[in-house]
Amino acid sequence: MSLRLYDTAARELRDFVPLEPGRVGIYICGLTTQAAPHIGHVRFAVAFDVLRRWLVARYGYQVTLVRNVTDIDDKILARSADAGEPWFALSYRNELATTAALASLGVLPPTYEPRATGHIPEMVALMETLVDKGHAYAAADDSGDVYFDVRSFPAYGSLTHQKIDDMEAAQDADPRGKRDPRDFALWKGHKDSEPETASWSTPFGDGRPGWHLECSAMARKYLGDSFDIHGGGVDLRFPHHENEQAQSHAAGLGFAGYWLHNAWVTVGGEKMSKSLGNSLVVSEITKVARPLTLRYYLTAAHYRSTIEYHEGSLAEAEATVERIEGFLTRALRALPSGTPTAPDPSHLPDAYAAAMDDDLNVSGALAVVHETVRAGNTALDEGDEVGVASAFAQVVAMTDVLGVNPLDPHWGHGSDAGSGDAHAALDALVGAQLEARAQARAARDFATADAIRDRLGAAGIVIEDTASGANWSLARREG
Repeated sequence: MSLRLYDTAARELRDFVPLEPGRVGIYICGLTTQAAPHIGHVRFAVAFDVLRRWLVARYGYQVTLVRNVTDIDDKILARSADAGEPWFALSYRNELATTAALASLGVLPPTYEPRATGHIPEMVALMETLVDKGHAYAAADDSGDVYFDVRSFPAYGSLTHQKIDDMEAAQDADPRGKRDPRDFALWKGHKDSEPETASWSTPFGDGRPGWHLECSAMARKYLGDSFDIHGGGVDLRFPHHENEQAQSHAAGLGFAGYWLHNAWVTVGGEKMSKSLGNSLVVSEITKVARPLTLRYYLTAAHYRSTIEYHEGSLAEAEATVERIEGFLTRALRALPSGTPTAPDPSHLPDAYAAAMDDDLNVSGALAVVHETVRAGNTALDEGDEVGVASAFAQVVAMTDVLGVNPLDPHWGHGSDAGSGDAHAALDALVGAQLEARAQARAARDFATADAIRDRLGAAGIVIEDTASGANWSLARREG
């Protein structure tokens, strides 16, 4: 069994074979820091976090993941001018908001998170190489603009399988100095309307980098001339990723071996965006929904499938998370104290591994999770301690790969020094009440039994009667 991934460039599933045994290099395009992120923005990070976790847990790879920060571009400059604040202040504020949002969703921090403005020398060097090789040129009007000559590179369009003559004109710069309207900007000459702080000197004139040049230069710096996987949202395939590949290959770099793209989060069938006014900012939505629930919601669909957000989406996800959580909580009470709760990849079921190896088929993997939860609950009802222990270990291992393990301290489980002792004390107290309730029911004293249940309910304890006896859990607080 081996991992197969859908390569956008090849338009087919390919066996994943890293360039260097035991190591994987991944570059994913991070966010442009023009605003606080909504759930559509962060889906890419969750999707590639699952890939990273699978590569580590299943195959033991040492993964270097680079996620850049586009901290300078047209939109940032426009928004900062409208807000009357320095562009770098606006950019940094939104960078912090993005970092906080991703951390709240349990996305592991990248190995490196380079900012575009910190890598100008690398960009200039790559641009000079392209000019020297005849694949780029400075605009003849002394504007400081530098363009990639798409017709100089016959393979241009190979990533998205387009012909140059069928493409629209590049919209990323003023066409005044272009040889062909499809030529895209490597460098944008400084304009009088732009702040001096958004300008750097080059042999071609002062200005700032084009979006595409940024990623090629940063990927090369941290992953080398060739690396394994380049990822990002499906909307980046063209022109961004097409242009990245073209300029990198034209410079003589091997660049990415596999291209992976995740689909959108939509509302009413339309891509979630600020312009549609339907954005759900992560920092706001996590005030009314648990971050674990939001993480599950964004994880549950296959990364190449569109997620259609609707009213009730998060309630459905919460109910599913609670079923998983409920089993793990019951199992912990039933198993001997000291039972290991840390995830162990050796407990991953074969059916789960087969699904994940099939282009990260999370839907299939979650079917195994839910089947195992059902089997574990049955084992609990039947007093089968071996079956409970096996299901518990498997569910912990499987959900941890997906970043939705309810027992992970990130989600608050066991995060306080005394939480284990407090839970044990609460379990003993509630257990005594449940025993008294059971005795009252056996004596057909239903008034006393109901009074005990009502007292526990008022204290936030939910009672579930099963064939093997009553179980308890803490009620979820709203909001």
